[in-house]
Amino acid sequence: MPARSLEIGPAGIQAARTIEIIRTQRGLSQRQLAARCTALGHPMSNTTVSRIERAQRRCDVDDLVVIAQALRVPLSVLLHGPSPQ
Repeated sequence: MPARSLEIGPAGIQAARTIEIIRTQRGLSQRQLAARCTALGHPMSNTTVSRIERAQRRCDVDDLVVIAQALRVPLSVLLHGPSPQ
């Protein structure tokens, strides 16, 4: 029996949108964000970043932690969304 893919819930979709918003606010490409994550010891490709941002790939806790570090934001920002500016 093939493994069933897990649906991405509202928190995952919020995190995906927030990652893209903050990445673009910082002027980073997906490739640059992936390189920062890789430099922090969590190998990630730009394709992975793209799939996370489009909510086509689940983002696990390790991914979220390193993406928050790479974007230089608290982890809670990725979960709750950026503050209005």
